[in-house]
Amino acid sequence: MNHSNIVGGSTAKRVINCPGSVALVQKMPKQPSSPHADRGTLLHNTIAEVLEGRDYIIGSKYEEQVLTQDLVEEKLLPALAALDQIDPDKDMIYEVETRVGFGDLLPNVFGSTDLIGRIGKRAVVLDWKFGDGVAVEVEDNPQLLFYAAAAMRTEATKWAFDGVDEIEMVIVQPPQTKRWVTTPARVAEFERELVSAVKQALKPDAAIKTGDHCRWCTAKPICPQMTGAVDRALQASIQAIDAQMIGAYLANADLLEDWIKDLRALAHQMLDSGASVPGYKLVAKRGTRQWTDEKDVVHWLDCKGLEPTEIYSKELLSPAQMEKVLKKRKLTLPDDLVVSVSSGTTLAAESDPRPPVLQIGKQLTAALSKLQ
Repeated sequence: MNHSNIVGGSTAKRVINCPGSVALVQKMPKQPSSPHADRGTLLHNTIAEVLEGRDYIIGSKYEEQVLTQDLVEEKLLPALAALDQIDPDKDMIYEVETRVGFGDLLPNVFGSTDLIGRIGKRAVVLDWKFGDGVAVEVEDNPQLLFYAAAAMRTEATKWAFDGVDEIEMVIVQPPQTKRWVTTPARVAEFERELVSAVKQALKPDAAIKTGDHCRWCTAKPICPQMTGAVDRALQASIQAIDAQMIGAYLANADLLEDWIKDLRALAHQMLDSGASVPGYKLVAKRGTRQWTDEKDVVHWLDCKGLEPTEIYSKELLSPAQMEKVLKKRKLTLPDDLVVSVSSGTTLAAESDPRPPVLQIGKQLTAALSKLQ
């Protein structure tokens, strides 16, 4: 799904509230995808295929995510059932996965709609939400208002809005379906807000403002407002903080914690890609002990006279569990049967005694690419 790097449906709320965030976000490296995002894309692709008349295929994939029967029953079927509630008589004409934009009004501002439809004198703007985390509200939802405004100016979808009296906005987030009916006038009002915000965003002194719209902003680590908030929080003397001020800080706690989390993630991403962050490095996480070869382990234990009931639960006991069993027999586990494996890397100060992780694989790949 394509979205403008200026403003799209998912970023409309942030840009309207903080026009200066547009320039900051454009300075940030592209964010890697996640299993949750890839699963959402898989389900979006699948439901679009179903609505276009094709059958879903168990086992189909997007990146590393696989469409399973459990996923179909948990997400896909409830979403389709919600559509049946909205259009029980199957009268709706619709378009799925359509790019919509604002043309000359806002060049290079566009997004991708999940479903644009029409039933009688009512237009329908529907968005699938397949995540399990934050519940999305539908009333005055900036993402849906963005899609409606853009669709009204797009040749492929404006037919759905011609002459309508009502526009129904729908969020389908299985198992919930949320519906809100508004008017073309409300969409036009939103469009004016958006145009004003985009024009402000193009100015060098565009306003920057913090709020709940910051939650998904990738530029939090470099945002002057956010860094200022952190500096003030660190510099404040605890003796000078009264109860009222503590309450004010607590109100911003979630915002500050998100900023810290994203700052650490950005530093980790930079170091992992080979860049340097003064004063920091990547080190291996604490290793977990694993068997080098389970067949060798079972053979050794069998030679020591241990019974299968002593070495298995549902599977071979872990090294730590096995050591407890062997201790009763006054036996010591050989070192060559166990290896310590780190689960990844973590950010640490340069003064940390652990050695830095060598990014040999990435460096070798980069070197080989230059020889091709």
